[in-house]
Amino acid sequence: MSENAASGGSGPVRPHKPKPFAPIDFEPFAGGADPARVSEAAHLAAQALVRRGRESDDPEITRRLVRLADEQGLESIAEMWSESPARSLPGALWRLYALRAATKRDPERISVYFKAGKDTAQVSHVVAGVAEPPGADELTAMADAILSGAFDGDFDVALERSAAFCRVVALGQATIADSAEWASTQHASKLTKSAHQLVKTAEDLEASANAWRRGQLD
Repeated sequence: MSENAASGGSGPVRPHKPKPFAPIDFEPFAGGADPARVSEAAHLAAQALVRRGRESDDPEITRRLVRLADEQGLESIAEMWSESPARSLPGALWRLYALRAATKRDPERISVYFKAGKDTAQVSHVVAGVAEPPGADELTAMADAILSGAFDGDFDVALERSAAFCRVVALGQATIADSAEWASTQHASKLTKSAHQLVKTAEDLEASANAWRRGQLD
């Protein structure tokens, strides 16, 4: 039965829209990517976008590519790439855009997680390249710099910086979850789940960086 018939209405059925992005908990990164659902168009679009950025020496082109989700809406990016395999070019690009969006939506909270994890995850902290002290402005600048580097720098380095960022934030979430468990088990459980998701995202980004270096990320 169609949605329209079930509701008793007579108007046209609205097309499905992706779930709204949840920036605080990085929930979009939890979903598995089914290779069978990846379309040729998603791969071609990702290849064209990266090629356009890397072949141009115009800083304005890079800025426009970085702001693509701001101007087109993250849902548009999600419709194009979010179902792609995590370890593919469109899947990696989706994670770069989504992580930037998450950071820019709530930089204060993300900076709290980052600060909580940076002293323990010192190597990842250095690789991520966040200025000290890592406040909201520094995290926002880092998010822009990482995505910009995907187009005007080394793509694999951008992926590795993003992966390192995920690891630091994940460790911070796990640390806060441990200290918050006595006050709110539900909140602690949510943070722990988000941390696990981010670690998986970091692993996927690192694998994508290795594939890019081998010329096998498509």
